[in-house]
Amino acid sequence: MAELENPRVMTKVITFLSSLVQRVAESNDINCEFQPQKISVFHGQTRPPIAIQGYLERIFKYADCSPSCLIVAYVYLDRFSQRQPDLPINSYNVHRLLITSVMVAAKFMDDMYYNNAYYAKVGGISTIEMNFLEVDFLFGLNFNLNVTLSTFTTYCSYLQREMLLVQPPLDSADSSLSLIKSLKLHLCFDEGETSHQQQQLAV
Repeated sequence: MAELENPRVMTKVITFLSSLVQRVAESNDINCEFQPQKISVFHGQTRPPIAIQGYLERIFKYADCSPSCLIVAYVYLDRFSQRQPDLPINSYNVHRLLITSVMVAAKFMDDMYYNNAYYAKVGGISTIEMNFLEVDFLFGLNFNLNVTLSTFTTYCSYLQREMLLVQPPLDSADSSLSLIKSLKLHLCFDEGETSHQQQQLAV
């Protein structure tokens, strides 16, 4: 798992995930000028001053979640968007969606995780707001939190292809390809433990 301990390759993954989410948000910013969108608890009155990449870097640094949590959080964001087409990801809600998705992923996957008050502090919001965001996010997903190894591998493979198209690896020791393979191995996820993990999702 040496690749997972290398901050350079994790920075690459965070950078690329941020880029993907930002492109979606910017695209929906344009669409919202022509199509009315529902306002939710995830929407802020103004766009947060911190960039998406900086925000995701902050979350990963202080939340101390496993690297695989970022991939699972991305899966959750995708599911949420598909189930809530009237709440597209945009510049006004993306930060709250990111902190919530990572927190839920950490609770579902990791043996050790911080409470809502800590995540609220990391995300720059109140604990009460964090609690509301978590509940709305879970209902928005219809509590569909299980990520099978097959699903995880599919998302990793997609990220792997996209990352290699943007920047082919110069060597195997420090490549996005190596990291994605390691993320797959890092997913110590027994599908038989789903019920136990769901019980850990108490606010």
